[in-house]
Amino acid sequence: MIINKNPKRIFFILLISTILCIFSITGCAKKQAATAEKETAIPVKVMKVELKEIAESIEYVGNIKAQDEALIYPKVNGKIIEKIKEEGANIEKGEVIAYVDRDEVGFKFEKAPVESPLKGVIGEVFVDIGSQVSTQTPIALVVDMDRVEIDLEIPEKYIPMISLGQEAKIRVDAYPDEEFIGTITKISPVVDLATRTAATEIVIENPQHKLNSGMFAKISLVIRQHKGVPVILKEALVGKDPDLYVYITEGDKAVLRKVKVGIRQGPYYEVTEGLKEGDMVVIMGQQRLGDGVFVAPEE
Repeated sequence: MIINKNPKRIFFILLISTILCIFSITGCAKKQAATAEKETAIPVKVMKVELKEIAESIEYVGNIKAQDEALIYPKVNGKIIEKIKEEGANIEKGEVIAYVDRDEVGFKFEKAPVESPLKGVIGEVFVDIGSQVSTQTPIALVVDMDRVEIDLEIPEKYIPMISLGQEAKIRVDAYPDEEFIGTITKISPVVDLATRTAATEIVIENPQHKLNSGMFAKISLVIRQHKGVPVILKEALVGKDPDLYVYITEGDKAVLRKVKVGIRQGPYYEVTEGLKEGDMVVIMGQQRLGDGVFVAPEE
């Protein structure tokens, strides 16, 4: 057996072995730490930022009424002796609704007609045969249901945002899955001093007579609209305006990003600064996140 008695050489070999062992252990520790960190990555749900159209609306409620309607009165005093039309019947302008037997002394018997001044539908008949009537007694209500209207009071701050001819969307409980389109036809040039509102009229074409006078309606008026802008869900936002943030994912890490928002439509916000199309934004799980934290995103 040959024994190397060079102490310097032995020391050098031991030193190199020790250094290699330390590097090996450190490398393994780093790999294990990185693996452990990835294995504990926080699961999050993300959405891809897309360019969409978004609009801001103001919502109102109101009552539908016929655009043209009239209470019909007899021209003479007397007694109703004949009814020609009943409620719900169509009627032409000048057509007879009922006849009155005059009770004026000295006149030859001749039944007096009660005529409609407009074309429409008999909404209600207020008298029966034998009823005594005078020239102040309403006989019937005639409504023209081909067009209906809704009157609104618009707050003065919104007046610059609406205009004549602007579209209005209308929904009624009777047809929950159908949307009716109306048009703004009048905007008062005078603001009411007590309410600080302007009287506004919306007219809706109603050829099928689905909308009836007296129906309760929900009205939506678009006051701002932007096209081709980044849009995200409300759930993605963290903080309070003007200090709003979102987390985006870059690879397997979360990155905190400050944003500015614009129009809101339902659960969506327009993003005016901070995001671009294609960014992956965290919409669920951000409560556990911090800048640079490992994540396991699910789209």
